[in-house]
Amino acid sequence: MYVIIVYDVEVERVARVCQYLRRHLHWVQNSAFEGEITPARLERVKAELRDLIDEKKDTVYLYILQDPHALRREVLGREKGSTSTIV
Repeated sequence: MYVIIVYDVEVERVARVCQYLRRHLHWVQNSAFEGEITPARLERVKAELRDLIDEKKDTVYLYILQDPHALRREVLGREKGSTSTIV
């Protein structure tokens, strides 16, 4: 499956959330990550994100595509991150 995760978290948690997501997905934009991921790994990411954020103050959106071929990605302007390699 393919997932796009975007987040809006309080400044004191931004670095931790960003560093965590860099271990699992491709950084493509400030506060935005994407990439292929297994269902089990996605569940682990969601659980660990819940531990990192304050659910009363922060927001994390997950866009999940079962078929990554159903996604058409277009970039306007300078592309910040590449999805060709993962950390």
